[in-house]
Amino acid sequence: MHIKKIIFIEPVAETLNIFTRFKLPRLGNILLATIMRDLGYDSRVCIEKKSQILGMDLQADLAAISTITATALSAYEIADHFRARGIPVVMGGPHVTFLPDEALEHADYVVRGEGEPILPALVRALENGTPLAEVRGLAFRKEGESIVNEMGSPVTDLNSLPFPDFDLVHNYRRNLLLGRRTIPVQTSRGCPFNCTFCSVTGMFGRRYRFRSVPNVIAELRRYEAKRTDVFFYDDNFAADKAHTKELLRAMIDSGLGLRWSTQVRTDAARDPALLDLMRRAGCTTLYIGFESVDPAALKEMRKSQTIEDMRRAVREIRKRGIHVHGMFVFGFDADTADTARATLRFAVREKIDTAQFLILTPFPGTPFYRDMEKDRRIIDRHWTHFDAHHVKFKPARLSGVELQRAQIRAHGRFYAPHRVVARLLRGKLAAFVIGLYARRLNRRWKRVEHPFLQWLKYYWKVYQ
Repeated sequence: MHIKKIIFIEPVAETLNIFTRFKLPRLGNILLATIMRDLGYDSRVCIEKKSQILGMDLQADLAAISTITATALSAYEIADHFRARGIPVVMGGPHVTFLPDEALEHADYVVRGEGEPILPALVRALENGTPLAEVRGLAFRKEGESIVNEMGSPVTDLNSLPFPDFDLVHNYRRNLLLGRRTIPVQTSRGCPFNCTFCSVTGMFGRRYRFRSVPNVIAELRRYEAKRTDVFFYDDNFAADKAHTKELLRAMIDSGLGLRWSTQVRTDAARDPALLDLMRRAGCTTLYIGFESVDPAALKEMRKSQTIEDMRRAVREIRKRGIHVHGMFVFGFDADTADTARATLRFAVREKIDTAQFLILTPFPGTPFYRDMEKDRRIIDRHWTHFDAHHVKFKPARLSGVELQRAQIRAHGRFYAPHRVVARLLRGKLAAFVIGLYARRLNRRWKRVEHPFLQWLKYYWKVYQ
């Protein structure tokens, strides 16, 4: 097979959520496109809705499609489209990593886990006619049978990866908000924690791997502070506090002047010096997975944090003028209508700037998915609704309708008009603007998802 041009595709989620307006691509496809470009291939990246992708005349010798669970059905339809045109398809991403047999119904090849070493090896094998069984981390079909090779090793030296070239992305320069665009940067991979609802460990392993500080600074120097915000894609930016402090000091000393945001755990607030450095280095927002205020739920999800940890985190981060975005999850077996209300009260009383209230979702590759599958508690596998905004399993102490209502009610009350205005009066302009947007979005979501809400009521009435 002769391969010259590769098109990398990531379908955009079709459902509404609080980040619908804030488009931030995942890095995988862009990084892979950069790697293949550097190896001499004509690489392009397309990150659009399914309808737009199907309407484009995309020519390629190989289509590489990346997907999460919520975009899997769109990705499969796009894959079918390319294969009908005689273009072979390789798929990757967390969803197909854990469900390769399903993906092989639509794709010729599936890359499982970290794709940087696997995709070049696959392309070489296809061009040279060498056995695909030798490509670790690959799944494919042979004589109608699914062959799933042994998983490959994760990338040990993250410094060996090139800086992702966002100019390879179709229309990415147009993706501006108030004249600025957000660039994702990843400084580490892996997570030693094993939260039951998270697939990060299954995808990237439990051992942290870090890029060197000079390597990260070299990438950050590529971006103009006047036009660019940075989002550090790390699952826990402060995983190794000593390493993080070294990076923050280098950012300060280099005078980059970039505004940035990232995700941390509550334990970051135990180190005041770390938070001070974050603020000095340009941090504007920290995203924190609080999840729940119920100790039983926290124990169930293996979160390894306490209510006091959560309070301290909000207090210490807000003290430094950094925006706190809290993420909460409803639906653990310990959860009731009372615990959902208690979680909402916590978010309001602690004056968290903005928040998401999500529904526990059984994503493939997570311990929670395996438990729900074993107990036959997954309602269906309409993957598009696996976006943490739709009930997709049978809760233990709530009906599915009650769980869905708790999530909708929490957003409605957290972003109630008087609370949104109160944020403005506290001088929290960003929280005020996001609050207005989130309130409108919550109302719009209920209108758009009315058929789903009616179906959910019917399902629980008839089948429960």
